[in-house]
Formats: sequence, C-alpha cells, structure tokens
Amino acid sequence: KRDFISATPDKSTHVQRKHKDKLFRFIFRDKKKLLQLYNALNRSSYQDEKGLYILTLENVLYLGYKNDIAFFLDWVLFLTEHQGSWNPNMPLRGVFYFARLYQNFITERGYDLYGTKSIPLPYPQYVVFYNGTQERPEREELRLSAAFVQMGHFSELFENPALECRALVLNINYGKNKELMDQCRPLMEYSCFIHYIRENLKAGHTPEEAVDLAVERCLKEDILTDVLRLHKKEVVRMFLEEYDEELHERTLRREGVEEGRKQGLEQGREEMNELIRAALNDNRQGELLRSLDDRKLQEKLLKEYGIKK
Repeated sequence: KRDFISATPDKSTHVQRKHKDKLFRFIFRDKKKLLQLYNALNRSSYQDEKGLYILTLENVLYLGYKNDIAFFLDWVLFLTEHQGSWNPNMPLRGVFYFARLYQNFITERGYDLYGTKSIPLPYPQYVVFYNGTQERPEREELRLSAAFVQMGHFSELFENPALECRALVLNINYGKNKELMDQCRPLMEYSCFIHYIRENLKAGHTPEEAVDLAVERCLKEDILTDVLRLHKKEVVRMFLEEYDEELHERTLRREGVEEGRKQGLEQGREEMNELIRAALNDNRQGELLRSLDDRKLQEKLLKEYGIKK
C-alpha cells in the first residue's frame, strides 16, 4: 500500500542533500539503476520503476552513521549499505535500521501489535557493498549472533539466540564478483571509476588530479557518462570529501589517537547493548526505538538504568 511509503518520500531526483552524500548513493539514487542492482542480486526481472518505493531513513542517526539506501519492492524490504572500510558491526546497525523501518510499516498501515492476528511483514534483505583497500573475500556473511557474549551455562531451551541479523557482504573492488558486475553495469562502472582513481593516486597524482584524470578516462570509455556529464562537479566534490575523511583517519592512526577513538566508540556500543537488554526486559521497546533519533531520551534512559552517570 502506498500509505506506507508516503511517510518517507522519494527524494532521488534532488541533487542537494541536508547531509554529505556518498558517491555510491549518489549514483544509485536512480530507480532504474536500483532495479538493475536488485535484479542482478535476486536473478529477477523487474522492469516497472513504479513498483519500487524508496524508504531510505534520511534523518536516522546512530553513532554518527546514516543509512545509505532502502526500498520496498513486491513485499521485499531491501536495505543496502556501502562501506569504504571494513566494519564488522554492520549486523548491529542493520538491527536498528530494520527496527525503524518495520516500525514505520506497522504504524502507517495501522496494524495492532496487540491484536490476535499475525501481522504480515515484508521479507528483509540486507547487503553491504565493500570496496575498501583491506583484502576481503568476494562474498561473506556477517551475523549479529557472532557478537553475543557466550553464557557460562547452556540450556537446550535457549540453544539459539532470540535475535539474529545477517548481512551479506559483497566485495565490489575492481575484478571482484565478475558475474554480478556483468549483470549490473552501473555497479561495474562505479567499481571501475574508483579503480582508475586509485591507479592515478598510486602513480603520484594529487587527489584532485587523480579524480579529474579518472573522469576524463571514464567519459572516453563510456563509463558513468550519464552521471559525469551532468554532475561532474558534485562527483568530484563527493570523492574528495570521502578521500579527505579516509586521509584524516590514517593520520589519526599514525599519531596514535585512533585507538582512543575506537575505545570511545566501543564504550558507546557497550552502553547501548546494556540499555537494549534492560529496556527489553522491562518491555519498553517503544521508548528504546524512539531513543535512536532522540539523544536526550537516550541519555535519560542510560542514566535511569545507571549505565551512565
């Protein structure tokens, strides 16, 4: 039903964003490209763009991260994230994103959580596209359950954890997952563009020169031409912003500051894990979900449970 979609309108036709956009998301804001990507992953043949509804959570913020792309298609809830560096915590992030998406779905359709009938839910799919410089397999699966602390005792009744989230991680660096690239040309072109930039950087060019040379080469080879001809300046700006962030991260590691930042993030994750357990035990799921984009409420709950002083 369209009333589920209306709460999160499709903003794919707008170039300007309230927050910094990622190059990957900028390219795949086009519904034709999204359908091509979905068909390549699912071996399907959807052609009608009107059946695809963008559900990307524009304003949801968790530990500084934003959701990249989410959409609804034929009772499938598809969530995808792009990662330029390796992150083993994607399943945990997926839990929060899916929780908010399903909450919107139930609210907009007027379903009763306390009713006697089972609520029909769209089938979740979660894919992470990785193109960092760290060597990773072409395909791997991350599971939320891998992060759970093992109990000192075991019970057959609770042999399997009550919660699971699986993230399929696909390596989209140049030369990886060739079959997928052959079936989804926009993904192959994005991979090729990034590869050309990295080659230029290795050759000693400045970041500005590297991206300019890559753009010129791609235009000659008919790669990302629809994007580069119309939005060359935006593409260059987005890459340089992402490159500056990566360079800043490397500088912090060299100075030994990165370890402290990681410890702070880890402490934040541990606090959130404690809050989740405590709130679920008290049946306060609603407040927990609202706290994801309400920092004051989150701080209030952390203090209330004695997790943070």
